Amino acid sequence: FNLKDQFNGVTFQRAVQKIGDHHPIAVLVFHIGYYIGAVLDVVNGKPLMAHDKFSFDLPQVNSESEWQDLVSKTFNEIEQLASGIEKMKDAQLWEFFAHEKYGSMYRNFHGLLQHSYYHLGQIALIKKLQELKQ
Repeated sequence: FNLKDQFNGVTFQRAVQKIGDHHPIAVLVFHIGYYIGAVLDVVNGKPLMAHDKFSFDLPQVNSESEWQDLVSKTFNEIEQLASGIEKMKDAQLWEFFAHEKYGSMYRNFHGLLQHSYYHLGQIALIKKLQELKQ
C-alpha cells in the first residue's frame, strides 16, 4: 500500500473529481507534497517557510499533463528527501528541525510519514467512492 500504487490509473478527471465534501485526490496530493517540500527545504539547509493555511491551495489543474506534472513533482521531492535523509549522520536526526519548538529532525520525519499515510488512506477511500459512483 503506497502512493505509487494508489496513483496507478488515476486520470486527470478522477484526480479533480469532488465527492461530497471530501477534498479531490489532486488536492490531497498537493497537500502531501507541500509538506514534503517544506521538510526537504529544511534538510537542504533552507529556512522553514511552510504555513498550514496554504497547504491545500492547489492551483487549478486543467489537464492530464498538469496532473502528471503534480504527481511527478511530488515523487521527485520524495526521492530527494529520502536521499537527503540517507546522507545524514545519525546524530543529525536528533538536532532541532528548523527551530527548537518543532522538536528533532527524527520527530518531524516520523510525523511526515504519519501525515502522508493518513492522506494516502483518504485517497484510497476516495477512489473506492469514485468506483461506487460509476
